Amino acid sequence: MSNRKATTLSLDDAQFFVGIDWAVAEHAVCVLDRSGRKVAAFTIAHTAAGFAKLTARLGKIAEAGHLPVAIERPDGRLVDTLLDAGHPVVPVKPNAIKIWRESEVLSGAKSDPGDAHVIADYLRVRAHRLSPATPFSGHTKALRAVIRTRGDLVEARVAATNQLAALLDSHWPGAKAIFANIESAIALAFLTRYPTAASAVTLTEKRLAAFCAEQGYSGKKPAAVLLARLRSAPAGPTDPVLSAGIADAVLAQVAVLTALTTAIKTLDRSIAEKMQVHPDGAVFRSFPRVGTVNAAQILTEWGDAREAFAHPDQVAALAGITPVTKASGKQRGVSFRWACNKRLRQAITTFANNSRHASPWAADIYNRARASGKDHPHATRILARAWVRVIWRCWHNSTTYDPTLHGGARQHTEQQAAA
Repeated sequence: MSNRKATTLSLDDAQFFVGIDWAVAEHAVCVLDRSGRKVAAFTIAHTAAGFAKLTARLGKIAEAGHLPVAIERPDGRLVDTLLDAGHPVVPVKPNAIKIWRESEVLSGAKSDPGDAHVIADYLRVRAHRLSPATPFSGHTKALRAVIRTRGDLVEARVAATNQLAALLDSHWPGAKAIFANIESAIALAFLTRYPTAASAVTLTEKRLAAFCAEQGYSGKKPAAVLLARLRSAPAGPTDPVLSAGIADAVLAQVAVLTALTTAIKTLDRSIAEKMQVHPDGAVFRSFPRVGTVNAAQILTEWGDAREAFAHPDQVAALAGITPVTKASGKQRGVSFRWACNKRLRQAITTFANNSRHASPWAADIYNRARASGKDHPHATRILARAWVRVIWRCWHNSTTYDPTLHGGARQHTEQQAAA
């Protein structure tokens, strides 16, 4: 359970407004009253003592629950400290502050204390349009830390795979051609034993077959075919000096990929364990073809605070799967929503695309969208928007998904049966 102090403050009722210009080592703080008069301005270090100084100084101005704080960060230790103290924290977008500063500071002057003042004033003037952040539970924060780290490692593995592929293209094309996926366990084992073209000169069909058997190769291609792929590729250099350098480079890349793959598998186990004990884990894992990792991706970006979303359309907007309408005079246009939680959009659309292979209802929505002329990404977002309404209802009621209780899915099944 969280030890944070609950607040029910409406930002419109606040008497003071705090702006914090976040930096790596030191943060500028500004406090304004309702009229815009500066009440306090100071800096704090990004240390435990600095955070204690911040809460103490703010505590002398007003009770924490009645002193909202705006900051250009949605998370971090400083934000956690403010939430733990009971302050309503309002994450503000850097682009919004930039535009606000340009309209308010005509000289174009910029400084950390000045930015803190701009942020506090933005909060004061636009309080009626802003909402405090809803803190996540410890379960969700722990899962988010693991799932986001996994995402970073997957990106690093993709980059390392591309680097290894480029290295092999330049010096050992046959090793890239022999197996379909150069980041697979058997491909990395092959490169460990044969890191250069020179090291594979004496490789025969019999030796390759023995190697594959030793590695437990499950592919359907016989050794003769694999060896033909290797031999048909452009020949690599056999100069001993150059080969020694190539071997060192290839083995280094193999070590990086091996380590990344091991780390990702470790995090996969951690994700499965944390989803098992998360109060909402069963809900998000219950949807068709979602998988544990994808379910965790959706859950950690969606969050677990029911009061954060009064309607599924709010989630859809956050995920960027609803379009933006721009109307002026006789002109009206509908465009892609760029400003959103991109991690949530990726997670939701990935699930939506997979779900259509297991849910006839989802497949029907996707197929009708494609039939109307929508391209694949657009049709997937339409399906994702439909799924958000279903997920929101299950999440709000803390119930797992059951297609027999899903009105749309049940109606589709009945129509198919009657056809």
